[in-house]
Amino acid sequence: MQIIDRRLNQKNKSTVNRRRFLRRYRQQIKQVIAEKISERSVTDLEQNENIVIPSKDLSEPTFRHGSGGNRDRVFPGNKEFSQGDRISRPSPGSSGSGRRASDQGEGQDDFMFEISSEEYMEIMFEGLELPNLKKNKLKKLMNYTPIRSGFNTDGTPSNIDIVRSLKTSLARRIASQSPIKKHIRQLEESLTQADGETEKKNLYIELEELNARLKRVPYIDNYDLRYKNFDNVPQPMTNAVMFCLMDVSGSMGQETKEMAKRFYILLYLFLKRTYKDVKVIYIMHHTHAREVEEQEFFYSQETGGTIVSSALKLMGDIIQDRFPADEWNIYAAQASDGDNWTEDSKTCYNLLTESLLQLVRYFTYVEITDREPQNLWHEYESVRQQRDNFAMEKITQQEDIYPVFREFFQKQSVE
Repeated sequence: MQIIDRRLNQKNKSTVNRRRFLRRYRQQIKQVIAEKISERSVTDLEQNENIVIPSKDLSEPTFRHGSGGNRDRVFPGNKEFSQGDRISRPSPGSSGSGRRASDQGEGQDDFMFEISSEEYMEIMFEGLELPNLKKNKLKKLMNYTPIRSGFNTDGTPSNIDIVRSLKTSLARRIASQSPIKKHIRQLEESLTQADGETEKKNLYIELEELNARLKRVPYIDNYDLRYKNFDNVPQPMTNAVMFCLMDVSGSMGQETKEMAKRFYILLYLFLKRTYKDVKVIYIMHHTHAREVEEQEFFYSQETGGTIVSSALKLMGDIIQDRFPADEWNIYAAQASDGDNWTEDSKTCYNLLTESLLQLVRYFTYVEITDREPQNLWHEYESVRQQRDNFAMEKITQQEDIYPVFREFFQKQSVE
């Protein structure tokens, strides 16, 4: 008997154990990721990660004999004690564990392993979602997803199932050739018993005809071909668009811009992994705003004065032209250092409260600065008190980016 393992996991037989391990120590891994994400550069956020867990966190319950009763033990290499000697119990802390040197007499080896980029992203964005996501106009936004539905005798060459076609070919050849082969064996037996030349000649002629028929049986015929069949299953599709508004004015130093870009890269990776076909609109602004491509958004060196309302006005124009609010779930994420032209901050307040927040599902604002809050922050605080679809946080260092990001998009509990 020959057994062929055709499972999808035949080359990674320990995957089940690995998934169980990651599930068991997920909390410790999430803590390490939260600490290390600020150490990563902007370009390697999707790379693998080395995870170090203290070995004490890996301890598991075990069964062992109790301390009662009389027991005899033999310790190899004993040169100090004889039978009947009493050994005092060592005091806690007088001996260390592990091989790491410690001036306190205690130590603990660390357990280090590597998680893949897929596992890293899964844990990093676990429990996050776009708030207030709704399905709009499902009749217009119906999407058809192809689902495997058996096999068919007709189809395109790209959908040929080779294994199923060869099985059908083998079954046909066995069915068509078996009677001929059986007849040939009977004629060969008759030929060995035949006496007359005429009888032998007739048997040879019949054998030649049967062998010719046997050769004419094709190895594979059009009748044998089997094609993968697909049925289109209608599935409701939700349209969503994310507006990324970044301040690139002169007050935004290089370090501040890097933290803003890090926040937006986290947002982009989260959207790409969690949702399908979410559109992202990138807007840069200083004294005026303009829509840019992803490459320019993350690598441009543009600078200038600061008029934040220009980005909000451009966002409103784009929504009106391309993303009707009754058909799209609209989101926005704004990053700035809060330094804005004084008279313009009131304009930003009016734009948000009177128009934009009535169109968007959720609007987030991060102020990246270690200074005291500026006038834009105070105006946005008034907005937050009035609207529940507006959130704002302050970032002072790289370590704050990931916690703030999770705070914005934490999955909401359903009451």
